[in-house]
Amino acid sequence: MAHVTRDHFDRLLEQALLADDHEMLARHLDGLARSYVSGDVSRAAILMLAAEEWRKAGQPLRALDCYQRAVQDGGEVTVDPRAEIADTLFELDRQAEARELIDTIRAEGNVSPATALNIAETLLAYGDLQAAHEWATEGVLASTEDNGERAALLRTRYRIRVDLGLPEDELDAQLS
Repeated sequence: MAHVTRDHFDRLLEQALLADDHEMLARHLDGLARSYVSGDVSRAAILMLAAEEWRKAGQPLRALDCYQRAVQDGGEVTVDPRAEIADTLFELDRQAEARELIDTIRAEGNVSPATALNIAETLLAYGDLQAAHEWATEGVLASTEDNGERAALLRTRYRIRVDLGLPEDELDAQLS
């Protein structure tokens, strides 16, 4: 049974960066999530990180499993795990499933700016500039604070607009 503190979590990340062994870290985080009881970090957040490490280790199916467990867990996370599932589905060349999931996220509404940014970047990476622009715009409009996340959304949106050949608008003017 594991109680995960923020300090414990940060030490794990630091060790992993130093070791540069994504598979080892993914296994460790996955095991930690399985034995999780409580802590400053949610089980879902641990699963999300484990999934990221599985992807870096070249094991997208294991990542998909962790992302799905994060959805089932329902714990606090920065980005909706389904956005990462969609990205992984694109990576696995399962585009129809990925797009269906993205449509589901949009239909449910109330998307966080972090999730909107994640989806915009995924769609941009897979060549759907128009949909990426829509998600980045929605993210900017949903962002209520002038922070790094909003700035990232504005930069991503601007880059997409340039690629689409769109003229500068009032949101682009907010870039500093």
